[in-house]
Amino acid sequence: MSRTITVTERVGSDVPRIAESPAGIVWETGLQNPGLDAFVSGELLRLARGGARIIVSIGGETLEEYVRMTSALQGRPEVAAIEIHLSGRDDELDRAVLGAHADRLNEIVGAVARMSLVPVFAKLPGACDDTVGLARTAVRAGATGVTLLASPPALGLEATRDRPRIGIVTGWLSGPALKPVTLRAVFDVAQALPAVPVIASGGVRTGEDAVECLLAGAWAVQVGTATLTDPAAAVTVAQGIIRRLKTAGLASPAGLRGLLRPAEHAAAEENPAPAP
Repeated sequence: MSRTITVTERVGSDVPRIAESPAGIVWETGLQNPGLDAFVSGELLRLARGGARIIVSIGGETLEEYVRMTSALQGRPEVAAIEIHLSGRDDELDRAVLGAHADRLNEIVGAVARMSLVPVFAKLPGACDDTVGLARTAVRAGATGVTLLASPPALGLEATRDRPRIGIVTGWLSGPALKPVTLRAVFDVAQALPAVPVIASGGVRTGEDAVECLLAGAWAVQVGTATLTDPAAAVTVAQGIIRRLKTAGLASPAGLRGLLRPAEHAAAEENPAPAP
């Protein structure tokens, strides 16, 4: 999985960019990246060494930017899928969060999906009003699946010095504190759209966390903040999933997917109504 790439190079936000928060971090990188052309000719090739295929995250502030990036990734053998970052500002419609509005989500995701030769995942903004509704819009527009969720907006303050904890003042929250939010979003979307692939993102740092996401209905998980303290966190998570599969006698993570059942359904199965 790549970092989010934009059409032009971004030098990133002022430092400091990361500050500790209870059970997580507040951060803002400003989407620092080398820009589309430099990424395709350099970073993408380095990431794919050894035969790995990469999910490329693309972000923009206009429809034309998303179209241009999708076009540049067409036919690249290193690219396994495209993930659309939808938490940035919408310059064309003067909106703070591009993907928080169904009309714009439909337009952007539809344009990328129609052009793309690989699966497309829409990463929905954190703290959106209607996660299920936005997920349904993304899928109807052509998305293969959805990633739930991007980091919600956050603010960290240092009261003793009357100043913000990160250089740009406001940022985003990530880390273990997000896991219950992630689980709820995954469960709700999986219940409403059971055939749609869902990638869980937010709060996953152990194999147990990943298993919980699978039980809620996720098809896969992303590991991000955990790698700041353990660069091998993704391996640790994978090993934890494998241990659970062996214990349960399952052949693949798909065997765990969606096993979480509402209490009333479980009770009905355990105590079926007598035959008439």
